[in-house]
Amino acid sequence: MTALESDAADQCERDHHQAHPALVGAFTFWFATQRWEWSAEVYRMHGYTPGQVEPTTDLLLAHKHPADRDIVADLIARTLAEGEPFSSRHRFLDTTGQVHTVMVIADRVLDDHGEPVGTTGYYLDLTETVDAATNAAVTEVVSELVQSRAVIEQAKSVLMCMYGIAAEQAFKVLVWRSQETNVKLRDIAAAVLASLTMVPAPPAGTITAFDHLLLTCHERTDQQ
Repeated sequence: MTALESDAADQCERDHHQAHPALVGAFTFWFATQRWEWSAEVYRMHGYTPGQVEPTTDLLLAHKHPADRDIVADLIARTLAEGEPFSSRHRFLDTTGQVHTVMVIADRVLDDHGEPVGTTGYYLDLTETVDAATNAAVTEVVSELVQSRAVIEQAKSVLMCMYGIAAEQAFKVLVWRSQETNVKLRDIAAAVLASLTMVPAPPAGTITAFDHLLLTCHERTDQQ
């Protein structure tokens, strides 16, 4: 394992011990070896206990919904060919046959020379309604939601347009980024809106650029 892979593995282990929402899991995909790494949450989404199976591209595709399988296969091929992040919204079936709708938000892993060597990010399971952990976060930010409704509603609209998701799902994504980065919800929303000039005009790279914006917007807030 390279030093870069070791650092990513350490980060994955740290992620395992952090308090993520129950329906969010982390992954990494290394281009050279085509090796996948799943957090415990992604294993459980698919119906496995952590470490029960080795995640491979064939296993991923076997779980995909038949109507989405070719789309995801083409995405993985493009990810390998162009060094792009593995980002999408699709459906998969867990080991019990239950259909999950997930949004995958990812960014590139770069080596010391700035070359893409992998992609890493998160699976967000949008199948269920807001889970207990996310609901607690929603309760915590109700007061600021009232005061900052306009900017949050605008950011929700952007996510809905970019990813083709419902308003509740878009809000869930903003709450997740707020929890993940320990940045206030209204500041995350404001940073998303302020950073939109970084996203190229469609169709060239818009979703890839927006994924990167969403995963790094907390770095452009005034909070420490």
